[in-house]
Amino acid sequence: MKSSATKSKGQMSFISPDLIDQLNPKHELVILANIIPWDTLEEELAGFYHEKMGRPAKPIRLMVGLMILKQMEDLSDEKVVEAWVANPYMQFLCGATQFQWQFPCVSSDLTHFRNRIGEEGIKKILAVSIALHGKEALEKEVTIDTTVQEKNITFPTDAKLHRRIAEKCRKIAAAGEIDLRRSYTRTIKKLMKAQRFASHPRNRKKAKKAQKELKTIAGRLLRELNRKLPKETQELYQSTLELFERVLAQERNSKNKIYSLHEPDVYCMSKGKEHKKYEFGAKASIVTTKNSGIIVGAQSFSENIYDGHTLDTVLNQVKELRGERPEIGICDRGYRGRSKVGDTRIMIPKSPLKRATAYEKQKARKRFRRRAGIEPIIGHLKSDYRLGRNYLKGIAGDAINLMMAAAAFNFKKLLRQLIYFFVSILQHIFQSRIGFFRRPDHPSLLSFSI
Repeated sequence: MKSSATKSKGQMSFISPDLIDQLNPKHELVILANIIPWDTLEEELAGFYHEKMGRPAKPIRLMVGLMILKQMEDLSDEKVVEAWVANPYMQFLCGATQFQWQFPCVSSDLTHFRNRIGEEGIKKILAVSIALHGKEALEKEVTIDTTVQEKNITFPTDAKLHRRIAEKCRKIAAAGEIDLRRSYTRTIKKLMKAQRFASHPRNRKKAKKAQKELKTIAGRLLRELNRKLPKETQELYQSTLELFERVLAQERNSKNKIYSLHEPDVYCMSKGKEHKKYEFGAKASIVTTKNSGIIVGAQSFSENIYDGHTLDTVLNQVKELRGERPEIGICDRGYRGRSKVGDTRIMIPKSPLKRATAYEKQKARKRFRRRAGIEPIIGHLKSDYRLGRNYLKGIAGDAINLMMAAAAFNFKKLLRQLIYFFVSILQHIFQSRIGFFRRPDHPSLLSFSI
């Protein structure tokens, strides 16, 4: 009988303190940890830190790894930190050499890290995800399309905005120890109930009257606050009070309307969808390679500009990320009016010329059919990589969330390619050692001979 201390050669050791000795080397996160150039990322992002001032920062690899995991696994800041403690593969990706039992950081550290590196730092992470694909990311033809990155706000109505103004006025008054003549708490609650089923013919008149009264109450509280606030406190809340005044002054046909008090930069877009007529967020332009489907450009815009006017900015970003501009950009008919941007030809579906040959028609048809491949990529970005609803604040949050979603998509795509490559090698080895032949009685079945 063998001693208990005797170990087989293929047995995994749980005594070794090294984390890598206890992990499956074929796991996708282990593969990803080994192919990302962490040294390059640390050198690029080290410039956002001061060498002497402040307390020691968290390791850059830890924070970048958590951000990548957050987007790849569709997790919030809180959930990704909790999952990191329970998952040794996540810890290995973030640079841990031994299994950790404590949280790597608090969730707010991710917010501070995003604010520290900003759009420029996130752009470097996206550039790394593109460079890992090698020559496939340098295709001469790209497909371009725009979508809406919706913000995490409720559907805006005048009644909701006026109620929020009244609530915030009460909070400001409480913070400044100001006694309001009346709080209207119960009245506002009744008026909001009157807004239910406002489109029904029986409720329309009552809802319209309640909405008008809500606006009156909000304006009354705002004017009282302006009268009673001390000068020092009023300067502190100056931008907030001006925002309230803009909301109360805007009408149905006003331009540059405010749709959310905590996200005033949100604007309304209509993309012609049957199921969702209006969307509230920021316009996002996506650029992918035509054949391989790698995202080589992801640009967010602070204004709802025409699709054709987004081409200059997003193509400049593509050149910055991968080092060269594409020769051909394939777009849909929403980009009409642009035939060339710099050195890039813009191709849009249109009726062929009479002198066009059958080969030219077939080539154009295949090219525009391939352009439709960007639509499912945008769908995956929204459903799997946190682009469907953006929880990050402000215009900078729009750009950061978009580029991190694109980087996570590229990383995941590279992992699938590597796993498929390894499986194909194993199949080739298996087929070379084992002969295959079909059974004569059942041609659809395979028999094996070693």
